[in-house]
Amino acid sequence: MAAVEGFNSGLGMAGSWYAATATPSPRDPVLAGEETCDLVVVGAGCTGLAAALFAARRGRSVIVLEGGEVGWGASGRNGGQIIPGLRKGAVELVQALGAERARALFALAVEARDLVRDLATDLQIDCDLTLKGHLLGALKPADLRDFEAEAECLATVMDYPHVRLLDRQGAQAAVATPEFLGALVDDLGGHLHPLNYTLGLARACRDAGVRIFAHSPAIALETAGAGGVTVRTSGGRVRAGHAILAGDALLTGLSRRVNSRIMPVANYIVATEPLADPQALIAGDLAVTDSRFVVDYFRLTRDGRLLFGGGERYTPDPPPDIGRFVCPYVERAFPQLAGVCFDHAWGGLVSVTMTRLPHIGRDGPVLFAHGYSGQGAVLSSLAGRLLADALDGDAAGLERFAAVEPPPFPGGDLLRWPLYVLGMAWYALRDRL
Repeated sequence: MAAVEGFNSGLGMAGSWYAATATPSPRDPVLAGEETCDLVVVGAGCTGLAAALFAARRGRSVIVLEGGEVGWGASGRNGGQIIPGLRKGAVELVQALGAERARALFALAVEARDLVRDLATDLQIDCDLTLKGHLLGALKPADLRDFEAEAECLATVMDYPHVRLLDRQGAQAAVATPEFLGALVDDLGGHLHPLNYTLGLARACRDAGVRIFAHSPAIALETAGAGGVTVRTSGGRVRAGHAILAGDALLTGLSRRVNSRIMPVANYIVATEPLADPQALIAGDLAVTDSRFVVDYFRLTRDGRLLFGGGERYTPDPPPDIGRFVCPYVERAFPQLAGVCFDHAWGGLVSVTMTRLPHIGRDGPVLFAHGYSGQGAVLSSLAGRLLADALDGDAAGLERFAAVEPPPFPGGDLLRWPLYVLGMAWYALRDRL
C-alpha cells in the first residue's frame, strides 16, 4: 500500500501489545524489477490477504504489494472486536434501505463473522479467538429505548435472535463501570488477536503460492483496458490482468474514486499491566463498546490486561504520549483503575465513509474494498472473499455493497478534512451533553 507518511508516523505499532505477542513471521522480499501475474493486490492486511488466498486457491497467480510489514496497518492495530453486523444498526439500515435490502446486507455482515471463525479454525491460526459475546453499553436513558427497538428489529426483520437486553444491574454486573445504565448483548460477538490473525492469513497465502513483497509501496496504477493493469513501486512494477486495492486508510494516490470516499481516522489504544482480578472488571470475557458516537471499546487479553481504545483527536498528528492521552478515558470508564500502569500504547489508522457503510466495488480491471468504519476486524476478510468471488464471475455479494456506494466526502482534496473535523467535533460535543 502507499503509506501516508506524515499521517502514519509516530503511531507506535512496534510498541503495541500485539507486536509484543505476535507469532514469528518470515521476512518478505522487496520488489525489484518486473513481475507478471494474474492478480496484483495492493495491501497485505486482511482484505488483501483474504482476496489473495481465495484467488490463489482458485488457480490464479497472485502478487501482494505491502508498503510496510504484513499486518502493520489497520488489520494488525485494531481493537480486535468481533461485532456481527455493520456500523449502522439494524433499525438505521431498514430506514435507509428498506427491509429487503437491509436484510440481505445484514446477512452478509453476519456471514463475515462466521468466515473469520472458520478461517481461524481451518487454517489453525493461533489468534486468541474468543466468541463469548459483545456488549454495547447504554450511557443515557434514550439509549435504552433505542436498544429495545434494535433488539426487536434484529429478531423480527433480520431473523437474528442472538441479542438480549440487560438492565442497569445486569450491565454493571457484566462490566464494572458506573457509566452503563443498561446494555445490549450479542451472544455471537467476541474478540481476537488481530495481528496474529493477519499473520496467519499471510502464512496461508504463502502456502498457496502467493508471493508477498514487503516495503514495496505502490506509487502508481495504470490501466490499459483489456490489457490489464500495471502497478509501480520505487523498485519495480507488476503487470497483471486485474488489481485489487486493499490499503484502506493508508492507500493514497492510486484512485481518486477510492480516496474521495474514505477519511483516515486515528484511534489510540493502551494495554494495562496484568490485573490482579481481570474478571472483576469484565465478566465472561466479553468484548465491550459504549453508545457514544466517538466510541470507547475495550476487552481483556489472554494474559489478564485491559486493552482499551478511546479518545478524540481531530488533527493528523498523533499525541506526544499516547498512554497519557488515553488515560482519562480509561479512568472515566473505570475509576477503580486510577493510577494503573500502561505497559503498551499505540495508535492506528482506520477509514470511515460518509454513510459508515463499506465502499466495495470495481472499476474495470480494478477492484477495491475499504471504509469499514470501525468494523474492519470482521468485514475485511469477507470483503476480500467477495472480491475474489467477483473475479470468478460471482459478483452478487460485491454488487450488494456496490449498490450502496457511499458518496464522496464534501470539500474535495482541500476541504474534506477540515469539514470532517468540524462534524466530528459536533458529535463529540453531543456525546458530552
